[in-house]
Amino acid sequence: MRRLFFLMTAFLVAGTLLQAAPADELAHRILGRRATRFVFVTEEAPQDFFCIEQQGRKIRITGNNANSQAMGLNYYLKHIAHVHVSWLAEQPVQLPWRLPKVKAPVRREALVKDRFFLNYCTYGYTMPWWGWEQWERFIDWMALNGVTMPLAITGQEAVWYEVWKEFGMSDEEIRSYFSGPAHLPWHRMANLDGFQGPLPQGWLEGQKALQGQIVARERELGMTPVLPGFAGHVPGAIARMFPEADIQNLSSWCGFEPTFFLNSEDPLFPRIQRSFLEKQTALYGTDHIYGVDPFNEMDPPCWEPDYLANVSKHIYESLAAVDPEARWLQMSWVFYYKRKSWTPERLQAYLTAVPQDRLVLLDYFCENTEVWRRSDGFYGQPFIWCYLGNFGGNTMLLGDMNRLERLLSAALSEAGGNFTGIGSTLESFDVSPQIFEYLLERAWTQEADVKAWTTDWARTRLGKACPEVEQTWQVLVDSVYRDGAYYGQGTLIDARPGLEGHGTYYTKPDYSYSDDVLLQCCQALLRHKSRRDSYNYDLVNFYTQWLGNYYGQVRDQFTEAYKQKDPERMEMLSARMQQILTDTDDLLNTHPSFMLGKWLADARALGTTPDEKAYYEKNARTLLTIWGGPILNDYANRLWGGLVGSYYRGRWALLLDEALASIREDRAFDSEGFEARLKAFEEGWNSLSDTYPSRPQGKTRRVARRVQQHIDEWISNK
Repeated sequence: MRRLFFLMTAFLVAGTLLQAAPADELAHRILGRRATRFVFVTEEAPQDFFCIEQQGRKIRITGNNANSQAMGLNYYLKHIAHVHVSWLAEQPVQLPWRLPKVKAPVRREALVKDRFFLNYCTYGYTMPWWGWEQWERFIDWMALNGVTMPLAITGQEAVWYEVWKEFGMSDEEIRSYFSGPAHLPWHRMANLDGFQGPLPQGWLEGQKALQGQIVARERELGMTPVLPGFAGHVPGAIARMFPEADIQNLSSWCGFEPTFFLNSEDPLFPRIQRSFLEKQTALYGTDHIYGVDPFNEMDPPCWEPDYLANVSKHIYESLAAVDPEARWLQMSWVFYYKRKSWTPERLQAYLTAVPQDRLVLLDYFCENTEVWRRSDGFYGQPFIWCYLGNFGGNTMLLGDMNRLERLLSAALSEAGGNFTGIGSTLESFDVSPQIFEYLLERAWTQEADVKAWTTDWARTRLGKACPEVEQTWQVLVDSVYRDGAYYGQGTLIDARPGLEGHGTYYTKPDYSYSDDVLLQCCQALLRHKSRRDSYNYDLVNFYTQWLGNYYGQVRDQFTEAYKQKDPERMEMLSARMQQILTDTDDLLNTHPSFMLGKWLADARALGTTPDEKAYYEKNARTLLTIWGGPILNDYANRLWGGLVGSYYRGRWALLLDEALASIREDRAFDSEGFEARLKAFEEGWNSLSDTYPSRPQGKTRRVARRVQQHIDEWISNK
């Protein structure tokens, strides 16, 4: 009997350890040898939970699965050990000499079952050049932050290649249909075809292998990857090859040529859906949830409610015919973006044509507009409340945490039973990590306390308790991070140059906080030393924002001197503007998160020949600058080292030189000549292959102190 009891106990323990292995392996990836301080235990429960407690010299983390255990580990690191794990692989995890003990058990239960993360656009603005090293760290970060439902759309072109080949297209036709890598999100959403194509065959194979690693690791860590499905977007060649098919042009998007849409009622639609899903499942498996987004930012061929209902009905039926367990995930962005057209009658027809609970909506931009409140809770279909927070990778200090808390708290208390999750749909990572981590942690917290959370965040960033830094972060959260994200934000440095205004729609340098308050926060951080990488990140982030804001003030002074025809003052102010750009570039280049050189080096590393490397580099440069098409110039503007020192500096030099020359030569400003030179510079820069540092240059705090000296001089010599 004792032997039987021993064997049963051993079996149960072995089962527990086997289940806990993914969390333990994650801990070793993040913490190295120090991971042996943690014991992970699996315990069944009706909902996700974790419990952290001291067990002798070790820390015991109990959870119902690897994802919950990872969340528990991160809670300990962030709130007890004051250690930050960034979503970026280049930011190291820096542990204290001694890991603190858990004084009292900490238990949390998830408020919602679904925690979504990512956006189609993130795959262009942040991830296009990532290899497994970056992906592995990011997947660990998602698990540490409790993400259960990541968008997983890497590698789909390899599947589509086989689909279109099956339907009779040639290799050249297919690869020319795809866009360049950084623009693939908008090709996938049917916004454009072929821009900076054809896509190299090596890209297809490399991304196919990478996607296999991604989804395997995500599933290992308790996540449900959202793979793509067919939404109706087809190549023009298919329209020629199947002239009887109901294929129409969608409306033009941002000046690009219209793409082709196959009506879901057409018999060809389910054939393509089946081919795609079967091939995708053979490569990557399935978790029975598919992202399908027809009509993103475009008008459907017809606005009649019956037509819209038939579109959604047949899309779902084509999924279910292949996978009877299929659920359809759709972003509700289009219902916000085209809100005047998506009337209640049309939206209700579209949503309710899909069986109840088989269509899940991502309420995409809730910090701005909660579509669930405008649509009778999406007419009963389940939805996930999402915070967007960043457009295009714009590097502005954005994200009102207090407002986020008010909105999310109200939704948690007021929404019905079809409110199933919380998530983020950020277009790029970049400069405000705290609000995204707060959002995901909020999914586990009944009673939120923004102030207490911010205090812990301040300690995590510095690596220790410090009253002044903690108070500085409170000021930042309450008085600087006041504005919400919207497309086209950026400092005047990033803007297309002009003597007045801000050049283009997609670089609006508007903000509502006080520059004096921001500078005081910068100075407070500078007074304290820390070896934490996160401290250096914050110094760069806040100082360069102030410099970008100040650049706008000096530009206005330069314009006033121009109007007064004062070349001496213009020269002085021009020199100051150049110094601001130099200081900004120098400071940005001290941290890998803000470096153009790394972005370009990662892009070139994917090429196997000189021509491929040049191809990837041009695509990488184009997205950040002119973007493509006649409308989106500077949409993805960002303060990055190298980009400021070459591209933005070069554009502004053209303006300053022309303005000074016109005054010295007593002539009118040559607007046409300036615009021609500016356009030639932009196009030319994107075809260059000059190199930029890809590793940090100099010590952040040392460079920041030099910058502060310049600021003191500027302020005292207005």
